[in-house]
Amino acid sequence: MIGALSAMIAVGAGAFGAHGLRNSLEPRYLEIFETGVRYQMYHSLGLVAVAWAIGHWQSSTLLSSAGWCFVIGIILFSGSLYALALTGISKLGAITPFGGLAFIIGWGCMAWGCWIAGKLE
Repeated sequence: MIGALSAMIAVGAGAFGAHGLRNSLEPRYLEIFETGVRYQMYHSLGLVAVAWAIGHWQSSTLLSSAGWCFVIGIILFSGSLYALALTGISKLGAITPFGGLAFIIGWGCMAWGCWIAGKLE
């Protein structure tokens, strides 16, 4: 559910960026906004994949951790890029790497959790 809702928000944010912000943001800020949208969509789909894996192999701490890392990453990475693009406050960019780290940890947890679950079948 969280993955689907996040994907819905990403589509809305993408449409807002393409139609509502195109003429009001400098191109570099529009690019930053679009990066936030792109990574939100990637990781929303990652959340859907985590939900599928949990349903297929039963719940596991690693798979659940992957999902929560994706949620945290979306908030920190995409959220900070949206805020930076809309406000121009460059210090918000300092938050972005923490979201990227959450994404990396999430993919690692998902890979490890799927590997372990697959070996147990």
